[in-house]
Formats: sequence, structure tokens, C-alpha cells
Amino acid sequence: MELLHTVAEVRERVRQWRQAGKRVGFVPTMGNLHEGHLSLVREARRHSDEVVVSIFVNPTQFGPNEDFDAYPRTLDADCAQLRDAGVAMAFAPPVEEIYPLGTNQTWVDVDALGDYLCGADRPGHFRGVTTVVSKLFNIVQPDLAVFGEKDFQQLAVIRRMVAELLMPVRVIGAATDREPDGLARSSRNGFLTAEERTRAPLLQQHLQEARRAIEAGERDYRALEQRLAASLAGHGFDVDYVTVANADSLVPAGPGDRSLVVAAAARLGRPRLIDNVTVKLAMRNPEIVGRIHSMITDRLTQPEPLFDADYELDGMVPSAGD
Repeated sequence: MELLHTVAEVRERVRQWRQAGKRVGFVPTMGNLHEGHLSLVREARRHSDEVVVSIFVNPTQFGPNEDFDAYPRTLDADCAQLRDAGVAMAFAPPVEEIYPLGTNQTWVDVDALGDYLCGADRPGHFRGVTTVVSKLFNIVQPDLAVFGEKDFQQLAVIRRMVAELLMPVRVIGAATDREPDGLARSSRNGFLTAEERTRAPLLQQHLQEARRAIEAGERDYRALEQRLAASLAGHGFDVDYVTVANADSLVPAGPGDRSLVVAAAARLGRPRLIDNVTVKLAMRNPEIVGRIHSMITDRLTQPEPLFDADYELDGMVPSAGD
């Protein structure tokens, strides 16, 4: 595996792959890699000939009171894992390689999708994400890029950016990789104390409870959100939000929405944990389902005769002389 640090080096290697007719997959990361990242790499390898993984702690997506300086930098360990995973290239640029003119004046901003959920409490966060991902796409020029579904909003924002800016990149969402107890794998899990780690899976358990309630007919989503937030707070979580949202627009869902995401973000001690579940509602009105079921049942149990009793089979029944 190659470890490259400059834009020029990456572009030259990708140019050579292109000349050889190879498909390029890309997984952007901030390093401090774990099994969740490696699952994204495996997904990228399934769809491409060569895989590039970027390792770049992006300063523009961190807020003023967030953990940019404390974010773990573990380049040697990361490269060892990527080498074992069959990655062709790791791209680990310094900040000045990605932001060569210092303070950025050109931004990529997906307005509406970035305003809800995490974006509501982290102004400018998704502008930093979309700007750096657009830069990385421009450098690597991949055929496809893989993002985890754990960061549901980020995945939605990236997909919208790619579609609206006509970027020739296929964006693949990979299922959230979890610990055996259900906790979504995250670089920030390492900040949990042993006692906090035992409580952390409660976040996913509450989201599963919400999914079951919705599938059972719960439609007062604001009341459901309040119950879940209060319960999490009772277990020691400092809740940023618990939201039932439209899975496409990310606006708070109403009773008529059919494709939903239940998303949550909460601090447990030092780290901020995020997770989500999706819910697909098959029918808007359960009464219609019941009526259709009854009609089908009646038709199956009371079949109509093949011919009406009054219908004359003129010329169809042979006469005695035939």
C-alpha cells in the first residue's frame, strides 16, 4: 500500500489506474480507524479495482468548542489496518494541502438538509463536510465513494450535493457496523469510561423501541420524541435531540409520512454519540388495508361461477347429430 501526502501524487497514481482501465473506490475518513471503517473499505473493494482511503482531520467541520485538537491521530496504526484490508492507497494530506490559501472563501453548502438534526446544534458543520468532500472528490476523482449509514444526515447531504452538482460519483451507503451489544462503532467510543460503555447501547435500544411503537401505530411523533428523550436523560445521557423525521427531507415527520428516520444525538460523559433507525410504513390508512384484505378473502372463499346461468352457449355444445 502506498501512503501519499500531496494532491499531485494522488492525481498521478489515479491517472495511471485510469489508463489501465481500473475502477476507483474511495472511503473518506478522519483516521483513528476501527472495524466500522474497515467495513466501508470492504464494501468499496466489492465495487472497485483499487481503493483509496483518505485520512484527514478536517478543521472546518469542527465547531469552536468541539474536539478538533483532541481528536486522535493514529496514522501508523491506521495504515497497518488499511494495508491488511487490501487498500491500494492511503492519502494523508497536511491541512495546507487541502486548504492551500489558508482561510477558505469558497464553500459548498447544502442548505436545507444541513439545517436539521445535527446541523441545528452545529452551525457550519455540514458546510465543512461538503466542502472537504467536494475537494477530495476533485482530487481522487473516484467512480464510487462509500459512507456509513450511521451518519444518516451526512449521507443524505453528500448524496444531494453529488446530484445537484452533477458529480460523476456513485455514492454507496453501507449498513452501520455495530458491537455485539448493538452500540454503533465510532472513533469517539474510545472516550467512554468503562461504566459509560455499559450504558451506551441504551441509545440504540431506545431507537428500536421507537421503531416498534411506530410500526404498532404510534403517530404522535412529538410525544414519542419527548418520552424517549426523558428516558435517555434518566439514564444519564445529555440529549441533543431525538427526532422522528422524514427520511428524504429530514424535516420533522407528520402522520402522513411513510419513509421515516428516527435519529438521536446525546452526550454520555465526554463523547457525543449519534445513531438512527429507519422505518418504512407500508400503507397510509390501516382501515384501507383491512378493507382490501376482506375483499380478497371474500373473493377467494366465494368464487364466482365460470359461466352465468343465463348465458347461452350457442354453437358451443355439440348436438346429438354432431
